[in-house]
Amino acid sequence: MKSTKKSAKPAALSLSVQYAVEHDALPTRSAVRRWVRAAAPGAAEITVRFVGAAEGRALNAQYRGKDYATNVLSFPYAREPVLCGDLVLCLPVVLQEAASQGKTAAAHFAHLAVHGMLHLQGYDHGNGADARIMEDREREILARLGYSDPY
Repeated sequence: MKSTKKSAKPAALSLSVQYAVEHDALPTRSAVRRWVRAAAPGAAEITVRFVGAAEGRALNAQYRGKDYATNVLSFPYAREPVLCGDLVLCLPVVLQEAASQGKTAAAHFAHLAVHGMLHLQGYDHGNGADARIMEDREREILARLGYSDPY
């Protein structure tokens, strides 16, 4: 007997992955899709761009007034009805942090993609209470993806 229940379709994800740098440690598009999907609450239009230090530094200076390259930048455009935004991950910063923290590059890229996606949704870590909420959500998502606690 055939079930009459329809399986729920996942919400649509439009994802663009841009590689402005080359390196063997860069994640595949399918890995990025998996991370973004795990952190996206529903329909989303997301661009993820991997950049070098110069572009990372220029973007951080222009948009945050900080004259250094940072690991991830989040640019939210809309939350409803579709989550729209861009994530920029700076390859040399991510690789340096992964090495200094004793993590694999893939685990750190996954963490930062999830972290950035939560920023697009309005999560913040500006104070202790907000940071705990955001970090707990990151831990939950990363555990579902098979990664250990990033903190």
